[in-house]
Amino acid sequence: MMAHMAVDSGIQVMAATPHFMPGVYDNESADVRKRLAVLQSALQDARIPLKLVSGCDAHIRPDFISCLLDGRILTLNNTRYVLFEPPHTSLPPHMDELLHNVVASGFVPILTHPERLRWVEQSYELLIRLVAQGTLMQITAGSLTGRFGPRPQYWAQRMLAEGLVHILATDAHDTKKRPPSMVKAHEIAVAELGLDEAKNLVLIRPAMILDNEPVEGLPPLHIGKGASVSAKRSLLNRFFGR
Repeated sequence: MMAHMAVDSGIQVMAATPHFMPGVYDNESADVRKRLAVLQSALQDARIPLKLVSGCDAHIRPDFISCLLDGRILTLNNTRYVLFEPPHTSLPPHMDELLHNVVASGFVPILTHPERLRWVEQSYELLIRLVAQGTLMQITAGSLTGRFGPRPQYWAQRMLAEGLVHILATDAHDTKKRPPSMVKAHEIAVAELGLDEAKNLVLIRPAMILDNEPVEGLPPLHIGKGASVSAKRSLLNRFFGR
């Protein structure tokens, strides 16, 4: 059972984030909350110490912001933070404008698994700009360990080293191909960024997000050992205007 695997991996809180894309993933917010309550009750009955919180992985749509404002798109644990999943195969036009407007509306978008997007090679600079304008980046633990192949692993390691990653998540789907395990990925993060920043990736920032802490209060990003000189200079420019 996934809950047992998560607890054995050291996970105490898990966000249930089904996809939200009308016509493809027709998940209603009220139904997600209802099903989540049933599952939480079952975990308690089974004495599995795992807390569940609601959310969704929201896909791009014309009325994205209005869906946020009226609650059709579930934010993480009813906070200002929302998972945002862009199309995998091609970069949609004006995506940076949409995410800017999401931030301007009082929400904080978290772009999920950018390292697995097929257009990352051509638009890596866009990810850097999105971070600068207030979008958080979440990479998948399995990408770091090579579970998704060498290409996502390269981009996950590069983003981590270059100080572009705010959160490391399981993105768990099942018990075999995509299990809820963080151990190996956490070890890689420790080797690249040190114990403190690895803890920020898997515990501190996620906990602060679920507590709806202001984005300005999240721990700052860190450059890793594998970052190039130009990447280190870019980070200084981003955060210190040099």
